[in-house]
Amino acid sequence: MTILLISPVQSPRKITIDDTLDAMQRIVGGPIQAVYPFKEPVALICHEEGKLLRLPLNRALRSPDTGEIYDIIAGDFFLCTAPPDSDRFESLTNDQLEQYTQVFRIPELFLSGPSGSIIVLPTPGASHLSPDETVLPENPSAPSADHP
Repeated sequence: MTILLISPVQSPRKITIDDTLDAMQRIVGGPIQAVYPFKEPVALICHEEGKLLRLPLNRALRSPDTGEIYDIIAGDFFLCTAPPDSDRFESLTNDQLEQYTQVFRIPELFLSGPSGSIIVLPTPGASHLSPDETVLPENPSAPSADHP
């Protein structure tokens, strides 16, 4: 099954995985949850407990009408086709791969804002970070030893 994998602070990647629950769980690191944020039958598959486990925040989901953020996905996630007449996920088409690569092309950084808000910043060029460099500190607004 051809999917689009989106990892925190990295550009989307087209990969092929087995069409099994085990393969999907390996991609997201645990039990899966399917979310349907798009008008077409495309599923966003993420870790069911990603936020509870404090996985790194990945991408914001925005209303197509207003652009307002309504949710943030934590941890790795992937996109695949979810045909309405089937109980199985399927490969994305080439057009869908291109479309959603554009939607999620810019990695995002999430910071604590005033009154518990979250500030979302684009991080162009961050796709070249290694996995060890993508971990955010517990409190991103706290000063570090390098930057008081």
